[in-house]
Amino acid sequence: MFSHIVVGANDLEASKAFYDALLSTLGAKPGFIDPKGNVVYLHAGALLIVGHPRNGEPATHANGGTIGFNCATAELVDAWHAAGVGHGGTSVEDPPGPRQSPFGPLYLAYLRDPAGNKLCATHRPAKA
Repeated sequence: MFSHIVVGANDLEASKAFYDALLSTLGAKPGFIDPKGNVVYLHAGALLIVGHPRNGEPATHANGGTIGFNCATAELVDAWHAAGVGHGGTSVEDPPGPRQSPFGPLYLAYLRDPAGNKLCATHRPAKA
C-alpha cells in the first residue's frame, strides 16, 4: 500500500544509530546515506527515509501519527522494543504485549524514536 515513509530528524547520527539497531531486529541492513544526506533503509520491499526537513525548519513528530512495522513473532516485537529502548528510544503507551482489536488479536509494542516519531511493532498471531 505504501511506497515509502519519510520521518524528520534533527540529529541524524542519533537517529541512524537508533534505526540501525531497531531495524536489525527485523533483518534489515544498516541504513546508508544518500546524496541528499538522508539515511535510507531498504527491506522487504519497504523504504524508510530519515532526514532533515527540506524547508530548513527543525524536525517535529506528527502528533497522532504512527509508523507500524510488521514482525513475524511476538519475540521479534519484544526484541524490536528492547533494541529501540537501548538505543535512545522511549517506551510509550502500554508495555509490549497482547491486545484485542477490531482486526483480531495483536501483539504490540510502541516507542518514540530520538526525534519523537511514534513507532509500533505489530505481530498478528494466528487465529485459534
